[in-house]
Amino acid sequence: MSEPTGRIEVVLVCGGYWHDFDYARLRLLTELAEHDRVRTQVFEDYECIEALASAHTLITYTCNTIPTPGQRKALSAFVTRGGRWLALHGTNAAIETIGPNLFATPRILGELPQLLGSQFLGHPPIEPYRVELTEPDHPFLRGIEAFEVTDELYISELHPPLRVLAHTRFVGESPGFEEGHARADEPRPVLYLKEHGAGTVCYFTLGHCRGRFDLQDLGVADLGRVDRGSWRVPEYRTILRRCMQWAVDAADQQP
Repeated sequence: MSEPTGRIEVVLVCGGYWHDFDYARLRLLTELAEHDRVRTQVFEDYECIEALASAHTLITYTCNTIPTPGQRKALSAFVTRGGRWLALHGTNAAIETIGPNLFATPRILGELPQLLGSQFLGHPPIEPYRVELTEPDHPFLRGIEAFEVTDELYISELHPPLRVLAHTRFVGESPGFEEGHARADEPRPVLYLKEHGAGTVCYFTLGHCRGRFDLQDLGVADLGRVDRGSWRVPEYRTILRRCMQWAVDAADQQP
């Protein structure tokens, strides 16, 4: 079998609110640089329709970044025609401040939650939790055992069918959020796949990172610390690397 040839076109969208996007962008671009066929175009939001039209791969690390109806249509078309979308952390979040330290998650994303497979509702305080492997023999997870992270634990409104590869469990409150209070003890997806047409979305909820000054618009002048969350966890970095390899392999799966 001959070796694949040709450039792999990747679109990276990295930007939004309340996270250290400089750190995440650097980490993601460093990983992409290991693939000598990859050419990456970088955006802070979804003003990337022209680039997406010829892209093989989409990678997003955002929070409260809301695509327009036209951009949502382009995202859906990208996946349906065979694109691979690696959606990270807060990509599924639409958050509105409704009071002091109180947030709503309005349904303003149109068809995007159905495309992504979920919409963020809230998270409990950042504390350690255990990630269990639902499909330990999947290539993303092979050789990895259950592991602990200190990260945002996402409570989301799910839009199945989803192929859940890793999950956690949580029952309790999400203080400060209007929704996202987990009443039932059930698996909370951490890593899953969702197919659309010829393409696939891979959603990985881990990867929170925050610098000292990323909450200034919420009235916190200096957080007093830097959060790197799962980025310091070897299992997370291994899974992310494998997910990115899968994403860039899209070029060799499309006609």
